[in-house]
Amino acid sequence: MVRKYRTLSTVFHNLGKLLILEGIFFLIPVFYALMINEKVSYFIIPLSLSLIFGILFIFLFKENNIYFIESLLICGVSWIILAIFAGLPFSMAEGKSFVDGYFEAVSGLTTTGITIFTNIEALPKSVILWRSMIQWFGGLGILTLFLAITFKSNNAYFRLFSAESHKIDSSRPTPSIYKTVIILWSIYGLFTAIEIVLLKIFGMNFFDAINHSLTTLSTGGFSPYDASIQHFKNAGYHYYREIEYIITFFMFLGGVNFLLHYKILVGNIKDVFHDIEFRVFLFIIGVSAFLILLNHYLTIHSFNLAKLESDFRHTIFTVVSISTTTGFGTVDINSTFFPAMAKQIILILMLIGGSVGSTAGGIKVLRITVLYKLFKKQIQRLRLPKKAISKVIINKGVFPESEVLRITGLFFGWMLIIFIGAMITAAFSDLNAWQSFSGMFSAVGNIGPFYFSVEKMSTLPDIIKLTYVFGMLAGRLEILPIILLFNLKAWKTS
Repeated sequence: MVRKYRTLSTVFHNLGKLLILEGIFFLIPVFYALMINEKVSYFIIPLSLSLIFGILFIFLFKENNIYFIESLLICGVSWIILAIFAGLPFSMAEGKSFVDGYFEAVSGLTTTGITIFTNIEALPKSVILWRSMIQWFGGLGILTLFLAITFKSNNAYFRLFSAESHKIDSSRPTPSIYKTVIILWSIYGLFTAIEIVLLKIFGMNFFDAINHSLTTLSTGGFSPYDASIQHFKNAGYHYYREIEYIITFFMFLGGVNFLLHYKILVGNIKDVFHDIEFRVFLFIIGVSAFLILLNHYLTIHSFNLAKLESDFRHTIFTVVSISTTTGFGTVDINSTFFPAMAKQIILILMLIGGSVGSTAGGIKVLRITVLYKLFKKQIQRLRLPKKAISKVIINKGVFPESEVLRITGLFFGWMLIIFIGAMITAAFSDLNAWQSFSGMFSAVGNIGPFYFSVEKMSTLPDIIKLTYVFGMLAGRLEILPIILLFNLKAWKTS
């Protein structure tokens, strides 16, 4: 094979393997649809197409060694192509356009949670289950699961896991990539199972408990109901308060570095509370909740002790939901419950996001902490000799300068995509500047909520929806794997 085509061949050969695995996962909603007498054609067609293209790619393209560039290209291509097949059930079930179905699938896989459906309860239950499943798979990363089954371990894969899963390699519990992935998915599955049991105990039916648990730990935020978690209060559930607190707790767990969960499970609790990112994350949540609640009471000029628990519950739920980029809601962020300052705080939380190594989106708390320390160091250097060495210290160790540069570059890229996307939104819609920015903040931060209605989102032109698709993928994969796809030289690397 000609040298310059080896990269192309490697990428599509491995994409074929991933498509076959995706086809196998389609069997779950197929079996569920058969159990409850729903149409299986929503899934049989994409299942068949996944298997056909997967087999064709494996036989048409030769497998070669995978290096760093190939790993990133596999990552970017796979997320784009897998979402095409994952979105077909959404287009078929509701007669939506291909773009709408693709938008919903990308939103699910990236755990963004923006939806174009305005009557979710009317969807076939098998489609709702698939909608929740893709968020769960996307939480820790579809490739961290698929590659653990398909590929052998080497440094290129480890870098790929890092690009897809927000640098889970920062302090892996074992030198083996395979064992690391198994540990992370085991914790992820365990927490999901525990939440299912708890939600079932407190009154949810089994279907709702499964769907909400799949989309809580993944910090995705898809719900089978238009009203999201508020549905359970509206429907008169006796334990709706307990349900809200349970979901708040598990959203928080999803927003914490999963390697810290591992440390807790093996008894290294002290290490957790010495972790600077965890402490800053707790600080951000606590201060944000206090300021939003204070802003609420100062604005409405009324304090009702009888409503204190309810106000606190809504506030802490919203802060954790936005901080972890889950996007569940008990109160609409557009409502008067959140005055102007509260809405600004929510926008800042969208930008920051959760922890590195978690399922949450956003820039990540650790990176914001590094940027803050870098800013602080620049001020300190004004009074130090020019030759003085000034390093960024994180968790009592020197933070690599190469990673500092990477963070500053990513932050610039992040903000550039948000600004360009916001301008495209404003240019091709009647949304105002505030709404346009919130929509792109939500997409790139993989959050879900925004400062306009779902009904409005569903009617936006395709050019805006595709801009959001790019933003969701760039945010989830941290920009580089997506940008690299447009670099022709990368495709000629062998």
